[in-house]
Parts: sequence; structure tokens; C-alpha cells
Amino acid sequence: MSDAPVGREEKTFEQLLEELEAMTRRMAAGDIGIEAAAELYERAGELHAEATERLARVQERIERLASDESGAASQSAAAEGGEPGTSDAVGRSRGAGERSSGG
Repeated sequence: MSDAPVGREEKTFEQLLEELEAMTRRMAAGDIGIEAAAELYERAGELHAEATERLARVQERIERLASDESGAASQSAAAEGGEPGTSDAVGRSRGAGERSSGG
């Protein structure tokens, strides 16, 4: 049987923070013994690590979505006949220069 608490994986980031805040308040109140405080401190470390990991995963997802959007914008510009990062004015001036040099 696993030592991991049941349902811990199901907690949201916000629930993890709420539990951490409750532990902090309980330890700050000073009405618990040293053994209970040590257990709370240890559990708080586990919750902090889990919350940090979840935050990192969400940040990676956001960055991936943002890069997917910028990639889609580049593909859209290419599909419209332009090059990503260039304006239509640049394309028009190139075409005008080619026509005038033909004489």
C-alpha cells in the first residue's frame, strides 16, 4: 500500500495554497507542540513542492500555447503570400524596383 495521502493528486493549485496557509496560521498561533509543529512543517514542505511543480507545468503549457499561436501567425502570413516579419510595403517596393529596372 502507498504512503501517499489519498486524494492529494486531485487538489487544485488553489487548494494546495489554502492548505499551506492554514498550516502557517496553525503554526503561527503557537498552541501546538514541537512534534506537531515538525509534522506540519514537513507536510508544508511537501505541499510547497507539489504547488511549485504544478505552477511550473502550467507555465510550460502557457509558453507552449503562446509559441503555438506565434507559429500559427507565421504560417498564416506565409499562406497569404507574405513572409513572417515582413510587411506588404516591402514586397511592393521590391516588385516596383524589378519593373523599373527592366527599362
